[in-house]
Amino acid sequence: MILVAVLALSGRLIWVQGLDASARAEDAIAQRTVTRTIPALRGDITDRHGTTLASSVERYDLWVNQLQVDQYLENSQTAEATGVEAAAEDLAPVLGWSVADTEEALTGDAGFSYLLKSVEPEVRDAALAMRIPGIGADRVAERIYPAGSVGGNILGFVGNDGAALAGTELSFDDELGGTDGKTTYERGAQGQIIPTGMQETTPAVDGEDVALTIDRDLQWKAQQTVAGAVEKWGAVGGSAVVYNARTGEVLALAEYPSFDPNKPSDYAPEDLGNRSISSVFEPGSTGKLFTLAAALEEGTVTPESQYEIPYEEWFEGHRVKDSHHHPDQQLTLAGVLKHSSNVGTVKISETLTPAVRYDYLKAFGLGAKTGVELPGESAGVVHPADQWKGRTRYTTAFGQGYSVNALQMVSAVGTFANDGVRIEPSLIAGIRQDDGSVRPLGEPESTRVVSSETAATMRALMDNSVDDETSSAAVDGYAVGGKTGTAQVGDGTYTASFIGVAPADDPELVVGVFVFGLNSFVSGSRAAAPAFSELSTFALQNQGIAPTGVAGRELENEW
Repeated sequence: MILVAVLALSGRLIWVQGLDASARAEDAIAQRTVTRTIPALRGDITDRHGTTLASSVERYDLWVNQLQVDQYLENSQTAEATGVEAAAEDLAPVLGWSVADTEEALTGDAGFSYLLKSVEPEVRDAALAMRIPGIGADRVAERIYPAGSVGGNILGFVGNDGAALAGTELSFDDELGGTDGKTTYERGAQGQIIPTGMQETTPAVDGEDVALTIDRDLQWKAQQTVAGAVEKWGAVGGSAVVYNARTGEVLALAEYPSFDPNKPSDYAPEDLGNRSISSVFEPGSTGKLFTLAAALEEGTVTPESQYEIPYEEWFEGHRVKDSHHHPDQQLTLAGVLKHSSNVGTVKISETLTPAVRYDYLKAFGLGAKTGVELPGESAGVVHPADQWKGRTRYTTAFGQGYSVNALQMVSAVGTFANDGVRIEPSLIAGIRQDDGSVRPLGEPESTRVVSSETAATMRALMDNSVDDETSSAAVDGYAVGGKTGTAQVGDGTYTASFIGVAPADDPELVVGVFVFGLNSFVSGSRAAAPAFSELSTFALQNQGIAPTGVAGRELENEW
């Protein structure tokens, strides 16, 4: 029996230490090996000038292995206290806790528990400098937005776990997010690192910086301006867009109400997005611009074309009337636009087939997403011409019967400012390099919609529509051109807008102000045009665009 036992033990030893030694060693190493993640810092989001709008700051989570704290100062010959008691006394001032609370947090048999999360590097350095056994720190990142609510609807935000949830943070998560690193080491029975054991570290690769096209100061002004218009008229909300028609750059994209991405949970969910691209509405009279442009391009009318304009007129059994009662008028095409006559616009539209008008609406970018780099955009709805039944055939001429978003409309009007070529709007300038330069992500798409001659005529018509001396949209020192819009929504409220270009004779900027949810009819000239004037004045100065010195144009409006 002894011989059998000895043989059995010997065989087992030979198996464990000889034949199966490597497998056993691997199992032992696996059991004592720990891998911890080293989180990458998200890249910054900046404005066009490099001003930081979103940044990740380095923070640390302090943790404790309670099984090791008893070893603190155990070999000291002079210490009055050792172990948990001494550690609590030394660590409490660093944590900002009482000694009693600190001692409670250090006492127990937990191999890992957090002490304090998201502390600054100075706190982490002070805690680790004490060399208390079992005290460690992991690097984490805290996302901050230095400008608060400025651009919040564009920036978006991240969750408590660092996951991108909205805005540019979400759209460019791959570029901003970086790649987490990791550290792998062997630990002893009490969780301590084994100095002679295996240790491997793969450093984290921080994310890239994304540069926006917006200007922080102009974005702030746009938000203040649209907020003022909404509050003045008791509206539900509003949007404002400042767009460079020559480059396609969106210089400001403002919302009200908006939110502070530092604390998104404090705001209503509906205020965390971008109404400028997600909310659609009938444009109203600003849509008349596209009807006139199509007729001019097709050669069926001229600015001097003459029309008899009653207050109301019936078209194949469908009544069309102007917004205000007036005696019969004799208006040119220029006068039709200046007086914003629905009847006159329908007369002009009837020189074209519905199919041709539909093609022009689509060419101006309506009914399709702009391609701007933000989530949640709505394309709006422009029904095919063969679905323009009954009254819709006529209402589409003056901006009803189809829906758009604010950025679409500003981009479409920008076509006239850019010699008849529509530039796809963009909010992203590119990826900012270490030397401060910006690497573009590509050229925006461009589409010629109307000829240079038609674009010039439209600019003259828009200029004629704004009296630079008396209009509420006037900008001191500049000639501007534009168009008001007011449309009723299905819920009984109204949307008022004004879209304009400046300087009118050589336009570079297109500014649109939109006020949503008005409880009664308020014209765009009252609710939106003053805000346009205020924002355009600031935008022209902000962008260093000097007056051209060319006076506003006045065309023949009557015959």
